[in-house]
Amino acid sequence: MITIATLEDASALEKLINSAYRGETSKKGWATEANLLEGKRITLDELEETIQNKNNTILKYTENNQIIGSVLLTNKGDKLYLGMFAISPELQNKGIGKKLLQEAEVNALSLGLSKIVMTVITIRKELIEWYKRHGYVDTGVREPFLLNDYDTIITDQHLEFIVLEKIL
Repeated sequence: MITIATLEDASALEKLINSAYRGETSKKGWATEANLLEGKRITLDELEETIQNKNNTILKYTENNQIIGSVLLTNKGDKLYLGMFAISPELQNKGIGKKLLQEAEVNALSLGLSKIVMTVITIRKELIEWYKRHGYVDTGVREPFLLNDYDTIITDQHLEFIVLEKIL
């Protein structure tokens, strides 16, 4: 079931998001960043702040009272920004991500927005291809990868973001 996350979900979401992106647990899934970065993807305080921001909606995918997927949607006025997309590493490749992407599109249209944009680290080719299979295209725009205080880059490869978009 996909519903909107609330502050009460913050702790479970923080665990899910960090386990999907970083650390040993994330390596059980194919969408990990653990070979590129160490540290937390997000802190509990940042997540609570994100949830409280009126421009943000976090959709959560719940099964058996457990949050196993989530995505951040930010209303940017003329487009919807999609970020912090996380699926429990053990449950990736089961269609949960596809359902969350579809619900993001419903959310965008309900806000009168006909474009969804996102950023993905450029060297994450497999992930970029997955998004392309779901209708996203490379805009040609690249943005710098900025570290937060608790990130450590553990790769020699240059990190930057590709901007992908989908017109609905």
